[in-house]
Parts: sequence; structure tokens; C-alpha cells
Amino acid sequence: MTSEHRRLVLSVYIPTLLLSFGQGVMIPVLPIYATRLGGDYGLAGVVVAAAWIGTTLFDMPTGLLLPRIGYRRAMLLGAGVFAAATTALGLAEAIPALIILRFLAGVGTAFWGLSRHAFITQAVPPAARGRVISVFGGINRLGHFTGPAVGGLIGKLYGLPTALIVSGALAGMAFVLAVVFVRDLPGTAPASRHGLDLSVLREAVAGNHRNVVAAGTAQIFGQMIRASRQIVIPLYANSLGLDDFQVGQIVSASSLVDVLLFVPAGIVMDRFGRKAAAVPSFTIMGLGMALVPFTETYWTLMAAALLLGFGNGIGSGTMMTLGADLAPPGRTGEFLGIWRFIGDTGQAIAPLAVGQLANLIGLALTAGATAGLGLLAAGTLTFFVRETHQARAAGRAGLARPAKRV
Repeated sequence: MTSEHRRLVLSVYIPTLLLSFGQGVMIPVLPIYATRLGGDYGLAGVVVAAAWIGTTLFDMPTGLLLPRIGYRRAMLLGAGVFAAATTALGLAEAIPALIILRFLAGVGTAFWGLSRHAFITQAVPPAARGRVISVFGGINRLGHFTGPAVGGLIGKLYGLPTALIVSGALAGMAFVLAVVFVRDLPGTAPASRHGLDLSVLREAVAGNHRNVVAAGTAQIFGQMIRASRQIVIPLYANSLGLDDFQVGQIVSASSLVDVLLFVPAGIVMDRFGRKAAAVPSFTIMGLGMALVPFTETYWTLMAAALLLGFGNGIGSGTMMTLGADLAPPGRTGEFLGIWRFIGDTGQAIAPLAVGQLANLIGLALTAGATAGLGLLAAGTLTFFVRETHQARAAGRAGLARPAKRV
């Protein structure tokens, strides 16, 4: 374990594992719970998307507030709000209550997620950024690997509301650890006189606007397919007649493949460039989603889900690393608020679109249609986004321009 990783174990990694495990518990539970409360596919999509909407709407305000409140306060606020709202989900008995509570959980995620991302970006040097952020992404995936099977089992044995309460309790444990171990980094403590300055957007794109716009577009498509699989797989499994535990097994198995690849993903990013990991990732995810409509049994759906997990795993941390690379010096928190707003927009749109489209054309055709999102993300990265890894980008620049004679 490197020194960079050791510094982050108790302050970031373990709290992230607890919170992501709780989120994983909800993956197979929440869409099905919404339908059992009387919602159709469209309303189930709204319930899932409500958290992403809350996150998206608060990403930019959170980024602008980070210099004022500090990373530590932002982490604590985010974890506390998420834990309270998620615990209350298990007590809700109507779709509107689910939507409101998920929105509040999304607000908490904006504070928690952005503060951690900015904290890591400031805490480690650029040369190790890909590996450290891929571990961070891998820990999120580890929680999503173990959580769904546990959530499905709890739902089957004790009821879906109990699984939601367990998810909230895990987030509460993450909050306690953050209280004890998180400290602000030097130079990132709350600033008493720091205005909400929107000039960061202009600074970030000055002389680089085409790359930022193209990268942001790729991120929207990529996050859309990532979010789509979290609603398509549980609902499609339910439509095949699989029980709650089987749904959880499929989601967890997909996440197992996913989590095994975060270390190789980080090595690829730091040695060969960010695009070397991201482009294959989204291409394979598109292929995996295209196979879902052809599945008819537990095992065939499992195979498609495993391919999706493989594709997502080799892209672990790619979008976060790309955003960290693009962030202008001195404006990390503000820019990452904008960057996460772009990505979370895709994650918020996807469940809404999937739910409404499934009502119109059915889940099978909807799954096939979402496959194109992965290809759009991969194509945009390939043809329109310049490599942001410093060594790779400098190498290509040297090949493209002959050295001047002196």
C-alpha cells in the first residue's frame, strides 16, 4: 500500500465502503419496492432518478460552497443527510414520500461525493492520481458487489423496508467515522471571505473549451449507461419471474467482476492514458446492454450482467480522473462541482428515460436502445477528446511537432 493510500484509509476509503455498501443494498430493492407500492415502470424510474436529480441540482452550489465550509464539514453534512433520508425510506408507504426522501438523499450525495473527490485530488500528486482515484472508484464498486445480494436476501427474509433501513444505518456508520477521522487538508480549511465565484467556469475552459465540452458530452453518455443498468437489470430480472434474492445475486455477481478490475484500470490510466481505459469500458458496456433483450433465464441474464460488470470495471475512476486532470489549479472544488453536475445530469436523466421508454415499448427494447449510449460515449472520447494524462499528452505533442533547432 502506498503512502497516498495509507493517508486515505480511515478518512475516505472505509467511510466510502460503508456508504457504497448501503447503496448496493438498495440497488435490487428500491425499483421493485416502488412497483409494489403501486408504481409502474415510469414511477419506479422517477424514484431511482430522484436521488440523481437532487445530486445534480446541488453539484454546482456544493462546489461553490466548498471553499466556504471546508471539505470536512461538507463530508459530514452529506453523510448525515444521506443517512437520515435513506433510513426514512424504510418507513415510507407511498410513492411521493419515496421520491422526496430520495431527492434529499441525492442532496447529501452531492456534498459527500464532491468533497471526497476534491479531497483526493488535493491530497495526491498527479502522477499517482489514476491509481488512487481508481481505488476510490473500486471501493465504491466493492460495496455495490456485496450489497445487492445482502439487500436481496434481507428483502426476501424480512421485507424490502428492512433492507432500506439497513442501508441508512450503514450510511450512519460512515458519518461517525468521518466525524472521528476526517480533517481538512492544509490550504483547504473554510475561508471566511470567499464569495460564490462563477468565474471558475470561464477559467476552466479558457483555451481548452473544445476538450472540456467534448469530455463533458462523453461523460453524459457514459454515466447514462452506467445508471441505466441499475434499473434495467433489476426490473428485467423481475419480469423474468426471478425472486428478490436471485435479483440480488445477479447484481452482486456483476459487481464482483467490476470490483476485481479497479487496480488494473488505475495502472492502465497512469501508464497508457485515461482514454486507454475509458474507450474499451464504454464499448463493452454497450455490448453487454445489447445482449440483455436476448436473455430468457437466470443464467443468460447473469452472463449479460457479468459483461456489463467487466466493462464498467475496466473504466473504474476514469471520469473522476479525467475531471481531476481538467480542473484548473486553485479552483479544484468549484470545477469538480461543474464536472460532477455534467455527469450526474446523465445519471439523473437515464432512470427517467428508461422508465418512460419501458412503459411505451417494453423493457427488452428499452435495454437494446440504451446500448447505443455506450457506443456514443466511446466514440466521443475516441474522436473528440484529447488525452489529459500529462506524460502521454506530452509524448504525442512531441511526435506531432518537430523540435526547434537552436
